[in-house]
Amino acid sequence: MSGALEGKVAIVTGASRGIGAAIARRFAAEGAAVAAAARTVEPSPGRLPGTITETVEAILAAGGRGIAVPADLSRPADREGLVAETERELGPIDILVSNAAVTYFRPALEFDLRRYDLMFEVQVKAALHLAQLVLPGMRERGRGWVLNVSSGAARHATIPPSSRTATGVGTVYGMCKAALERLSTGLAAEVYASGVAVNALSPSRVVPTPGTIFHGLTTEGSPDAEPPAVMAAAALALCGGHEPMLTGRIAYSQDLLRELGLPIPSA
Repeated sequence: MSGALEGKVAIVTGASRGIGAAIARRFAAEGAAVAAAARTVEPSPGRLPGTITETVEAILAAGGRGIAVPADLSRPADREGLVAETERELGPIDILVSNAAVTYFRPALEFDLRRYDLMFEVQVKAALHLAQLVLPGMRERGRGWVLNVSSGAARHATIPPSSRTATGVGTVYGMCKAALERLSTGLAAEVYASGVAVNALSPSRVVPTPGTIFHGLTTEGSPDAEPPAVMAAAALALCGGHEPMLTGRIAYSQDLLRELGLPIPSA
């Protein structure tokens, strides 16, 4: 590891498992003090595997610095508490990774609007609110990185449809991710003069996480899947690990790493 994030403080939401946990561990390995945030603190029946406690234990065991901050990102008070606790325990925030998601796959014509409200709240409004909370300090210090984790589902569906998520069951999910990408480029333009970078990052292929496996999007050990470490490497490149400043990108993990001449992790 290069120590590219030495001395920096990062918040990673949705850090109990999958992509978020991989990013949190990689950032800590590169020297960042990481606040790992999610709802799941302890294992419990009926929940997907992975907790923020386990993520932070792995960080500490590797010699890194991190704290677990329980937070329900659908609640504005929890979002405010996450930022306040991170600043109190670790210091001013240099990096924000908004990765948390609540996802339902149902055809748009059958979609429960209460579930839509929850998805939009966690995937889009939470990302905006957290950015509003951390960006003033970043602008004042003249540096900072905001990364929103998106998905290829944000791309417009093709006719005839070419994938499961394009046939209707992924319409609302893709809509949320498309909104997140527009938020990312808009914020990038607003804070560009302050030296703060804002980007959106998607995996180049489906990542086998507890969530994607649960929804039947991939399987464990699929030869076509992308290891979570690839997203973690690409996130590092967009969050202070590469110069010059990269901002306003709608990036895909493997394409970005190739562009920058960086290795693509195999596991």
